[in-house]
Amino acid sequence: MRASDLAQPVGAGVVGAVTGFASSFALVVAGLQAVGATPAEAASGLLALCILQGVLAIALGLRYRMPLAFAWSTPGAALLVAAQATTGDYRAAIGAFLLCGVLLVVTGLWPALARTMTRIPKPIASAMLAGILFPICLAPVLASVELPALALPIVGVWLVLARLAPRWAVAGAVLTTVVVVIASGEGADLASASLWPVVTVTWPTLDPAVLVSLGLPLYVVTMAGQNVPGFAVLTTFGYPHPPARAILTSTGAATMLGSVFGGYALNLAAITAALMAGPDAHPHRDRRWIASVTGGVAYLVIGLGAGAAAVLVGVTPPILITAVAGLALFGAFASAATAALEEPATRVVAVITFLVVASGVSIAGIGSAFWGLIVGGVAMLWLTLRPRRKPVSEAGAE
Repeated sequence: MRASDLAQPVGAGVVGAVTGFASSFALVVAGLQAVGATPAEAASGLLALCILQGVLAIALGLRYRMPLAFAWSTPGAALLVAAQATTGDYRAAIGAFLLCGVLLVVTGLWPALARTMTRIPKPIASAMLAGILFPICLAPVLASVELPALALPIVGVWLVLARLAPRWAVAGAVLTTVVVVIASGEGADLASASLWPVVTVTWPTLDPAVLVSLGLPLYVVTMAGQNVPGFAVLTTFGYPHPPARAILTSTGAATMLGSVFGGYALNLAAITAALMAGPDAHPHRDRRWIASVTGGVAYLVIGLGAGAAAVLVGVTPPILITAVAGLALFGAFASAATAALEEPATRVVAVITFLVVASGVSIAGIGSAFWGLIVGGVAMLWLTLRPRRKPVSEAGAE
């Protein structure tokens, strides 16, 4: 293969990895810290995710010669932020991560469960995701009011780049955050801090309430918000038969392995997959796997910056970190809200689900994401299920 043939997919892979990391690493660190992780443990989790998704992309890309890109669950990270009121016990959260991995493996091995997960009513799944993302997407507004001198330059840079260079808008916002934090004096400890990630091991505890309120919703949003769209992206770009069993079992096994290091959930990429599976990676479909393999190699290198990323998040006002994450999630929130309200017949069901999840209520120690699923399911059965009409012959016989 000529060097000129390699340049395009290699470039697409590097851009995809950098974009994927920059767009949501702050949310990952903030989410892990929200459920009780120390900065060192959060850095370990970020490193584990980068390494494992890099290994998955390289191994499965070479095995199947398809652009199989992998990522951490961005909706899952948002769920961790929302779960702060549910648990601050990091060991219990690790147990929830482990459960998510087990369920992903079971889904890959049990076709009936895979079919069930793909048939969760779209209004409910999308509304639940929108409800999880809503408080985070409010953060740029709140930060602009509470810390205008710090937040407004970040929002301004994001707005400019969103118009002129959308692919780099979030990365520009992250870079601006670094600048304003250092300029304000908030980042005075950056120079003296250790910027190398340290691997930490945390053994799980199995708290039933946390397993139900965090582990199950983490699995649902990872499947509905990442894996299902990821498969759709591959199909859209001409890969109608991706190896679903291998993808689900390998991401589940990787999640189980990474859970003790803080790796909360791995899945098939959706957004960055479009960069690596589309014509931007290569005009010919049979060459695009090079992009995902290159992206995997890039993630192995990027993972070395996990310590610096955790330090940056640690010295930055939390509302500012959440604001940057909110800017990165505007598109995901818009897509989820649109999908939830798409069908007029189920809009009320979607609104009910959204409001329960966005409320952040915790009942019996179980968080709002789980209750949103339950209440949404009941509302759909009650509001949309039509009674079965008797055949005319039976009605006339009465």
